[in-house]
Amino acid sequence: MVDDDARGFQAGQSGLIVRVPEAEPLVRAWRDRLDPSARAGVPAHVTVLFPFLDASRIDEGVCAAIGEVLGRHESFEARFDHCGRFPGVLYLAPEPDTGFRRLTEAIVERWPENPPFGGQFDDVVPHLTVAQGQDEAVVEKAEADLLTGLPVFAQVSSVDLLVHDGTRWRQRASFPLG
Repeated sequence: MVDDDARGFQAGQSGLIVRVPEAEPLVRAWRDRLDPSARAGVPAHVTVLFPFLDASRIDEGVCAAIGEVLGRHESFEARFDHCGRFPGVLYLAPEPDTGFRRLTEAIVERWPENPPFGGQFDDVVPHLTVAQGQDEAVVEKAEADLLTGLPVFAQVSSVDLLVHDGTRWRQRASFPLG
């Protein structure tokens, strides 16, 4: 998922994401080269919650609860019109990011034992990772190219549950927003 090295992915890990297919034409080639999660099967996305529950704990009841929590949120539009950076990470930033934050907050409120990114960060910033762990020159080239294709507008109407099977990330379910 976001900001994780593909070698660290383990069978049974899960995460909740918002796919951003509208960004794929712009970011796919860069993500395929520069983001290990893309090579592991994760599409262009903004993470709602990672890590989530172990796949062995996800049953019909959990899926129903996810659907109930997410169904209380209306679909929304996001605009990606600039790049941002964390240490070692280049990303597209959604504006506004409020809708993504609310989805994360709602899921964490229901499953507080699963803080975003294992509780590593005080403020979880919604973002669409394009590159991580790359040389600065490569990141600068990618950023310059991305800026020529922005803005990207996305309609957010669902959240997907992905599970790692030991080799790749696979979609297990999709939950529509209200």
